[in-house]
Amino acid sequence: MDLREAVKKIHWLGHDAMRIDGSTVVMVDPFQISATKPADLILISHEHYDHTSPQDVAKVWKKDSVIVTGEASAKKLKGEIKIVAPGDKLSVKGVEIEVGPAYNINKDFHPKAAGMLSFVFKLDGVRYYHAGDTDFIPEMKQLDVDIAFLPVSGTYVMTAEEAVEAAKAINPKIAIPMHYGAIIGSEDDAKKFKKALEGQIEVVILQKETS
Repeated sequence: MDLREAVKKIHWLGHDAMRIDGSTVVMVDPFQISATKPADLILISHEHYDHTSPQDVAKVWKKDSVIVTGEASAKKLKGEIKIVAPGDKLSVKGVEIEVGPAYNINKDFHPKAAGMLSFVFKLDGVRYYHAGDTDFIPEMKQLDVDIAFLPVSGTYVMTAEEAVEAAKAINPKIAIPMHYGAIIGSEDDAKKFKKALEGQIEVVILQKETS
């Protein structure tokens, strides 16, 4: 699939919540969303309330939805759940998933030992990376992805400046900033991220959608 066409299928529902309307509808970390299109596959990065939100998962869940998440998050959710950890690989509903780590290196909100998750998933020929709540970590240098969703707000995750360095290390064809505008961070962080990468990596700032 052409990457510009792929971007048109990405819907940012705020914070870290992304929905990709491919041949399989993939939803990542639904939080504070209104009613939206049901998802075939729901990926949950970790157990914090702004990522594992049972009431928001219920808004995108349908009887044959499959949730992929870690053990701590799974305890808060219902339905068909596949429990995973960093390093796992699996295929669900035609989507190839590689589970990676997400953690802080200079703060304690997301310790590496907690086993919080990031996801690389291949959908319709495009490789997406949802970084979860993370700093710029060494594992990012090994990634081979087309589109990368990276947090930029600072405080709990990497700053816009750190996300720039992460983007350079990952070298995706397109980078999309997230983790701002809900709990912490603003669109200014996203703009700062984009400006710093001009001429190096294409950055697309998505407009928040309500459904």
